[in-house]
Amino acid sequence: METTSTPTHCPYCALQCGMNITPLPQGGVEVTERPDFPVNRGALCGKGRTAAQVLSPAARLTSPLVRSGGRLVEAGWDEALDRIAGALSGIRAHSGPDAVGVFGGGGLTNEKAYGLGKFARVVLGTSQIDYNGRFCMSSAAAAGTKAFGLDRGLPFPLEDIPRTGCVVLVGSNLAETMPPSLRFFSELRANGGTLIVVDPRRTRTAEQADLHLAPRPGTDLALALGLLHLVVAEGRTDEEYIRERTSGWEEARAAAMAHWPEYVERITGVSVPQLRQAVRMFCEPEAAMVLTARGPEQQSKGTDTVGAWINLCLATGRAGRPLSGYGCLTGQGNGQGGREHGQKADQLPGYRKLDDPAARRHVAGVWGVDPDSLPGPGRSAYELLDALGTDIRALLLMGSNPVVSAPRAAHVEERLRSLDFLAVCDVVLSETAELADVVLPVTQWAEETGTTTSLEGRVLLRRRAVAPPAGVRSDLDVLHGLAARLGVEKGFPTDPEEVFGELRRASAGGPADYSGITYRRLADENGVFWPCPESPAEPAGGTTGSAGDGTAECDARSAGPDGPRREPGTAVPAPAVGAGPADAGPAPAPPGVHPGTPRLFLDRFATGDGRARFVAVAHRAGAEEPDAEYPLLLTTGRVVSQYQSGAQTRRVPELNAAAPGPFVELHPRLAARLGAAEGDPLAVVSRRGRAVAPARITTAIRPDTVFMPFHWPGEGRANTLTNPALDPTSRMPEFKSCAVRVELLGPPA
Repeated sequence: METTSTPTHCPYCALQCGMNITPLPQGGVEVTERPDFPVNRGALCGKGRTAAQVLSPAARLTSPLVRSGGRLVEAGWDEALDRIAGALSGIRAHSGPDAVGVFGGGGLTNEKAYGLGKFARVVLGTSQIDYNGRFCMSSAAAAGTKAFGLDRGLPFPLEDIPRTGCVVLVGSNLAETMPPSLRFFSELRANGGTLIVVDPRRTRTAEQADLHLAPRPGTDLALALGLLHLVVAEGRTDEEYIRERTSGWEEARAAAMAHWPEYVERITGVSVPQLRQAVRMFCEPEAAMVLTARGPEQQSKGTDTVGAWINLCLATGRAGRPLSGYGCLTGQGNGQGGREHGQKADQLPGYRKLDDPAARRHVAGVWGVDPDSLPGPGRSAYELLDALGTDIRALLLMGSNPVVSAPRAAHVEERLRSLDFLAVCDVVLSETAELADVVLPVTQWAEETGTTTSLEGRVLLRRRAVAPPAGVRSDLDVLHGLAARLGVEKGFPTDPEEVFGELRRASAGGPADYSGITYRRLADENGVFWPCPESPAEPAGGTTGSAGDGTAECDARSAGPDGPRREPGTAVPAPAVGAGPADAGPAPAPPGVHPGTPRLFLDRFATGDGRARFVAVAHRAGAEEPDAEYPLLLTTGRVVSQYQSGAQTRRVPELNAAAPGPFVELHPRLAARLGAAEGDPLAVVSRRGRAVAPARITTAIRPDTVFMPFHWPGEGRANTLTNPALDPTSRMPEFKSCAVRVELLGPPA
């Protein structure tokens, strides 16, 4: 029997690596490499290689479940949908529309995220909708919007990284979180460029760096300000660029000059010689980049912290120029698209603001409703979860597992238990789904067609490769069925391409304009970078810069007998988009259509006057500093063989064998003070609770810091400890730093 392979994309991180799915004659499917996709060029991490194992009926839900007699039992779809619709309708009638909440996820496709936001506002009429992406990229998004007028994770394709002169990678362990991306940084160094890694731990990524800066957790803001102080003091600013392309420099410079090197050394623990070395490495090449991830972003001052790193780029002329710029390494599979099309508390499709009257009119026109009927902005993610059981009496949750992933997780679990009604749509019976009144089994990546948007801003087509098990429906089917039961018969189609067509119209003219993107183009061109308006003309307002092929020539090259030769630390030219299999751009667009925008801001920034904005910021302490009772700092993160809350990867034997459970990473000096040996049980205690896990002793961490991965529930749940203190702008919780103490536990009784 002849089998056919389907090209698609990995269900996990924002690289969205290309892969092929092939049904096997004996049953099941096989994942194979797909060298034609330029981001991973065929490489897959262990999670990608084993992704098909979660497609097995043995690993996932295949029937709706309803709570009966205190436990979940199988039920039919009509019974389950009727029960959800009845509960939501009754609570709305009794307590008002805002008594019903909706919580989404950064793993939902663009079509699902769009449909969920529309369902909340049109069918339920609630303002209470947000999603777990608030926990991931929101501080970077807020800072990028302040500075540039637009947030897209990377304003350039990954293929530009090997061709720049220096990359400062702040708070990212991409060797474990997105392993196929490491090749771009290895190629950077092979080309003569340099890599600076900022991380309290000497991670696998930091081991690849030319310079590793290990600041105390929560002090990245002071570090960035100290570097900018040295840039000014050493005369390394680009005054012409500052004058012609920015505003707000005087205030930002004055704020930075209050952070002299010795002061920053005392705050961060990074020595003055290292600070000077970092400035020299960053400023001497023709081009350089700063890339941030969750480390500096998941802080109660995350927006200001990212803003300080952006200021460093602007002061040195390293933004809106070829092979230079600031970018955010988006984490979740559709973390970028998930924050663009309506499942955030303050947002409408196309990255429009919910409180903008023109945006409301446009989207309401597409939806066929009165703009005044759309509710206003609601609570952010943690604030929404914190209100469960009080102001919010019912919750519809799709694609998230906050029992494991939310800060102060024991409190969030308690809030979920206090609801009058909880409905969960998921692939597996997650720890959150176990608390639900109704659980709906929904399709996943290889069983459905839909689009995602990668960390590059490249919109991609995931294709259905296999049929889902009997009894499983898509989230779009769920929204359609619930809308009909709640009195809205039209407007919620189940065909993803039809939903995408409506999304295109709703996004037209917005900051994230998808109107020129079609499923056919995505298939033919290996993805399309937004903004991509329907007209081949410049994007609306002309604010995003070059929409063409992005070819960029840099001066710092000399020709040798074998062609262009690169001096160490200088920039290599970016090839034309579509130049070959190693190129990150899509195949050429058809004549007469907009080609998409792989590189933003080359002409002007997306602000009213086209200038980037400096933002004056100053160091401040974290929300919770160590004291006599809690003398250490906890930071959290991921390991290579698990993903996010682990709800899916913990069901894959190979991944569990590699990473079977939580641990506490601590320095030998701290271990000696505790009398702890490798593998001894430790209790990590914060003001919010206690987690227990075995010791892992290593010199790769600071003596004043401990680390725990956050993929597991139960007594080793790291997020039992974390602090929900929120950034005032982004509403991002402070996952990356909280005060703890560590106790050595005796042997079991």
